[in-house]
Amino acid sequence: MGGGDEPKGTAPALGDAPDGLEDALDTVLATTVRRTGASIGGIYLIEEAEPVLRLVAVCGMPLEFTSPWRRLPLTAPVPLADAIREERLVWIGDQSDMARRYPRVAAVLPYRFPLAAHAVTGMRRCWGGLVLMWPADHARRPTSRERHHITSSARRLARLLDHASRPPTLPDQPRIVSLDAPRHPAHVGLVAVDYAERLPEGALALDLEGRITFVTKTAARLLGRDDGRLLGTRPWQSLPWMDDPVIEDHYRTAVVSRAPLSFTALRPPDQWLTFELYPDTSGISVRITPAAEQSTPSTRPRPVTVTPTGRLYQLVHLAAALTETVSVRDLFELIADQILPAFRAQGLVLSAADAGRLKILGSFGYPPEVVDRLDGLMLDTDLSPAGQVLATGTPAFFASPPELSRSYPDAPLLSGKQAWAFLPLMITGRPVGCCVLSYVRPHTFSADERAVMTSLAGLIAQALDRARLYDAQHGVAHDLQQALLPRALPTVAGLDVAARYLPASRGVEVGGDFYDLLRLGATTAAAVIGDVEGHSIAAAALMGQVRTAIHAHATAGAPPDQVLACTNRLLADLNSGLLVSCLYAQLDLAGREIALASAGHVPPLLCHGSHEAGLLQVEPGPLLGVDVDFRYPVTRVPLPADALLAFYTDGLVEVPGTDTSRATDALARYLADVRDHALEDVIDGLVRHVWPSGRHTDDIAVLLLRAPGGHPVSG
Repeated sequence: MGGGDEPKGTAPALGDAPDGLEDALDTVLATTVRRTGASIGGIYLIEEAEPVLRLVAVCGMPLEFTSPWRRLPLTAPVPLADAIREERLVWIGDQSDMARRYPRVAAVLPYRFPLAAHAVTGMRRCWGGLVLMWPADHARRPTSRERHHITSSARRLARLLDHASRPPTLPDQPRIVSLDAPRHPAHVGLVAVDYAERLPEGALALDLEGRITFVTKTAARLLGRDDGRLLGTRPWQSLPWMDDPVIEDHYRTAVVSRAPLSFTALRPPDQWLTFELYPDTSGISVRITPAAEQSTPSTRPRPVTVTPTGRLYQLVHLAAALTETVSVRDLFELIADQILPAFRAQGLVLSAADAGRLKILGSFGYPPEVVDRLDGLMLDTDLSPAGQVLATGTPAFFASPPELSRSYPDAPLLSGKQAWAFLPLMITGRPVGCCVLSYVRPHTFSADERAVMTSLAGLIAQALDRARLYDAQHGVAHDLQQALLPRALPTVAGLDVAARYLPASRGVEVGGDFYDLLRLGATTAAAVIGDVEGHSIAAAALMGQVRTAIHAHATAGAPPDQVLACTNRLLADLNSGLLVSCLYAQLDLAGREIALASAGHVPPLLCHGSHEAGLLQVEPGPLLGVDVDFRYPVTRVPLPADALLAFYTDGLVEVPGTDTSRATDALARYLADVRDHALEDVIDGLVRHVWPSGRHTDDIAVLLLRAPGGHPVSG
């Protein structure tokens, strides 16, 4: 098969799709799953407003299984996020490989399966990604044919999205895509039923959602329930003695791993039954025999060790996710995106205890006027049980408005909800806050639901305490950084200017990135950008000293090489032990020339009137602080009319797992496309183009200068 061939049965062009873009995407997914031999497949698209990955289509897996994975932050430690960030195929060969590389995923999905994740990257942007899973008996490594199909399918998805006439729809729940398995004629089906009824053991079939679609009379007799009461139900729901999370997880294991397994269960009072599960892409065939009639072990599927599921599955997943929240915003988004749906709640209020009041940190499902009234309530208020549950440390559950109104008559009227769970957030007896889950209809809280919510409240409390401390430290660090940067840039006639400093998305230490613009004369100016080594108070203090030194030497009339040389000697005198990269550019707006001197800093991008952009070739010198006697070379280049100069620190282009030169080339192409836009918008676009998630790992400083067009500026 040639690399450029489009075999029969592949996705139609968008214009050929009968129902538009969504049908075309679903067709590609189904085709990819069939051609690669995968058992499960899914398409994720990036939700720009958040930004997160949204699961929009899935095949080969029950909708219920997708709940924890429907919305994933682009920074989540999962294979797809890495595939998008690194623009490559990420392959996980088996469970041990998953546990080593992605322990959180392995803890939540303790099943045997290989997995592939591939970015869906179009001409101008990354749209999302493709995820595929194979049965447990698949080889640990993909074949070249499978690699080709995965890559070509990702490209087809990207082409569909690139050429779509409208943005793709991001549904609340993913679409279930059918693989269109062939069906037997009706008369053959009747013969098969007769065959199954004549067998001495019981037989039943489950669909991928776990519902019974076929049951023989022998199976119904062994299970102790009429076949009419079994059809359409899940065994662990219609048979009380099978209501065991371990049994449900056997089913879950069969669906995910697609591997046969067997287990034994006791039907009261004393009948042991052996269940053998044989899964495929259409469902699960189950053979039921009394334990005394088991055949020899060698003829049976090997039993699979499983992990309990149900509410425990939810708790393990949510606990793992909570350990990775950093800020209060991260925590609130996790509760809203994953914990709220897990308990089928529709409302959320997260509050922190602060000086005897409840300060609302975030809300979902409540109108603003209600939130305003609840915010800042005293802990002993009679408008809400929140203060009482914090005082006692005991959760409160109200299944209906009458239950709540007996103690708090105004609360149901205020919120408009119909059921509530008030969860105190406590750490070693100390109140941290309160988490309220609410429902739009009356809701009875089962014992296991209350137990899981109570356990989860303890984990949320620890996460909230960490997050508030992080936010406080991050705020102090950010304020200090801003105090050391220029409050405003000077006005230079004929020069359009914009600048931005963005602290790292993680960590609370102060960075050393800096920028400046100096007005040297009526038609001359200097642009400065640099980066002090490390993230610390010492780095920030040195950054302030370097800025002051550059400013003093430049305004005294020193040329670019002398500005860096004098600053270099100062750095040696300070003996800080830190190195500094710096780029100094002197602009002669009348003579249309730029003189640049570099101390190991990344060169700027230049875009001129022909809409071409590229790196300026600047002869570099060593970092400041390396060689006290070094004479920095000066590079002189013309300053074209309407030129756009982009100065930046390496945090903009140094993306983990991505070649820096590729990121810089992509940045230059983007700059050429948007050179005529407002400079503040250009900065937003530059950062978003390289870091679509907004979670950059290092500080970023950007300084944009747009030179005048037409005649040179005169003094």
